[in-house]
Amino acid sequence: MSDLPSVYGGQTLHVRLDEGEASVEDIAPADARRFLGGNGFAAKAVHDHVPPEADPFDPENVVAFTVGPMNGTPFQSTSRGVVGFVSPQTDGFFDSTFGGTFPRAQKTTGFESIVLHGAAPELSYVYVDADGARVEPAPDLAGLDTYETCAEVESRVAADADDVHVVATGPAGENLVRFACLLHDSEMREGVAGRGGAGAVLGSKNVKAVVVEEGDFQPDVAADGDLRSLVGERMGPLMEETEMLQEYGTSGLVNPINEMGKLGRRNNQREQSADEEAEAISGERLREEYVTEDTTCANCAVACGKHVTVENEGVTDAKIPEFESLFGTATMTEVFDLDRVVKVNDLCDRLGMDTISFGVSVAFARECAEKGLLPDDIPHLDFGDAEGLVELARQTAHREDFGDRLAEGSFRLATDLADEAERYLHGVKGLEFAAHSPRGLKGMSIGYATATRGGSHHDTRPTLQYEGEHSETTDGTPEFAARTQHFTALGDSLTQCRFVSEAGWGKRVTDRYRDAINAATGWDLSTAAVERIGERIYNLERLINVERGVARRETDTLSHRVMHEPIPDGPAEGMYCPPEELDAMLDEYYEFRGWDDDGVPTPERLDALDMAELAD
Repeated sequence: MSDLPSVYGGQTLHVRLDEGEASVEDIAPADARRFLGGNGFAAKAVHDHVPPEADPFDPENVVAFTVGPMNGTPFQSTSRGVVGFVSPQTDGFFDSTFGGTFPRAQKTTGFESIVLHGAAPELSYVYVDADGARVEPAPDLAGLDTYETCAEVESRVAADADDVHVVATGPAGENLVRFACLLHDSEMREGVAGRGGAGAVLGSKNVKAVVVEEGDFQPDVAADGDLRSLVGERMGPLMEETEMLQEYGTSGLVNPINEMGKLGRRNNQREQSADEEAEAISGERLREEYVTEDTTCANCAVACGKHVTVENEGVTDAKIPEFESLFGTATMTEVFDLDRVVKVNDLCDRLGMDTISFGVSVAFARECAEKGLLPDDIPHLDFGDAEGLVELARQTAHREDFGDRLAEGSFRLATDLADEAERYLHGVKGLEFAAHSPRGLKGMSIGYATATRGGSHHDTRPTLQYEGEHSETTDGTPEFAARTQHFTALGDSLTQCRFVSEAGWGKRVTDRYRDAINAATGWDLSTAAVERIGERIYNLERLINVERGVARRETDTLSHRVMHEPIPDGPAEGMYCPPEELDAMLDEYYEFRGWDDDGVPTPERLDALDMAELAD
């Protein structure tokens, strides 16, 4: 095997929190070709270091911060990083991505992966520079929100370093809220590793923040001129295809997806809101009345980030609610008061909670209360209660009153209630669904069911389905879902922003990705080999979950409403995914993947993917 391409820093930094020590491991060139970076390196770290029987909150779990071969190159929008861990929501492998400037700074240290092991004896932060890492006790950071933590840690290290970048957890992470997130307060744009509970795992390790000081490593592109030429060719189409994102951010999706009748409302009892309700929380209204400035991640011309201000709620230059957040906290809970929706989203960011899982869990609790499955003296559980939604965010992050139960997420809450409660869950494998309808989009039906991360839209993608592909047919849809999963695993290993990938480079694995990877690395991969990287990574994620006992045919399912209750009205009326339809799609999906009838990767398939030794 040839040497590691010079776009890689070439090292993994292992930080042992209990000992306060760090060590460096060289990245094997073969592993770079097999797993590429980012998502692939995160999955490899979890597979190699987390015992299958370890609980997500055990010290044996790891938190791996990873970047990819294209970070710091001319390839657009690659200042994204990946956080890999075993999720306290799904009990399986999870990776969450985030932008800003932290990933670019990590790349300059030469550490493609920073892997946190064990747990610190007391609340601390981890300081990383090009020479290694140290664990700094900081018990006085307890209770600070994410923004406060980033600012305070930056101020503490300012005397020794100017170029530092911080990612932090908030009170929710300290209190082990299962859907606690991480926030990076960049000088350019906030980055949030939102889903799966990374903040809770970091909290279980007594780590309040990770700070990176920029180093001197710069990736050396094998064919710099070729890569720059490819990037230049794609800039025009990229900017044209992202006009909506430039203007509104993802919030611009509210009106068009609501018009399709595929935007969940009232805990997904329905999938369309009245036009005036959708307009009240739309990207158009946010832009006109709330947006104060556009923001962007490093090395990105799209600038889909926005800051918003609501003076009467005490919110100044907060991160704009994303489309997924507007689904979770607005339409699913029937709160169309945009001032309060902005407030609750800012509160979730500051307290460190995933807005999707928080909102959908509240919506689930509100339907359970509506159906008489929760005592009627619990406050804030009426659909439409905007002020109650804000208060529930505070309670949940601090595990106070009913918030202590919400902090466990909707699936664990359901186990405490009558069996009927499971009928109202909106998610799969312990993770609440994102905004893209598993009833109204057939590709999402099979995609969510087979997703490594459960109800995440970052495995199978909805984008092509909104353009009409595999949205209403099961013909060929399982293969479509699987190959989309290859695409997302590849993209997250390149650590390119999904919006830029889909708009500028292609919504499937194409020759463009092949040419860019080869130009950067000097490899000579075929397009099929590039897609095989994504397939290999996805199989590794599945293998981790199989070994943990959370991935089998019986877990590749969908929630009750999706399989038994057709959409009641609107343009998508009558759509759902009955059990027999899902079963037939699973047969076809497993066959395409080369897995057995129970959804387990076969030894023959793993061998064909050059990863047989990982199943030992």
